[in-house]
Order: sequence, then C-alpha cells, then structure tokens
Amino acid sequence: MDIQTPLAAAIVVELKCRAEASEQDHRVEAGEPGYLTIDGRINRGEPIMGIEGAPAGGP
Repeated sequence: MDIQTPLAAAIVVELKCRAEASEQDHRVEAGEPGYLTIDGRINRGEPIMGIEGAPAGGP
C-alpha cells in the first residue's frame, strides 16, 4: 500500500472532525472522488497534528 491512501483518508477525517468541533458554521464534503469542498475557516495547525499521527495509528 502506498502512503497516499491513508494520508488522503486522514485529511478528510481530520478536516471533518475540525468542522464538527468548530463553533462556526462550516462544512467539509468529500462527494466527488479526489476532491474536497470546504466551506468555512479551519485552524491549519489542528488538522496537521491529527494527520501526522493518523498513519502511525494515533487518535
């Protein structure tokens, strides 16, 4: 398996988690394969930490 598959999945999951945890009204959709629709503002540091840990089996 290549590293891109788990990283792509981790990015989607982490961005959706950040959107759900946010007090702002925004959304993340991954409807079309290979594309994301992000509406709103997300702190980039938070998803980076989650994405870094995902391939290692972190939370």
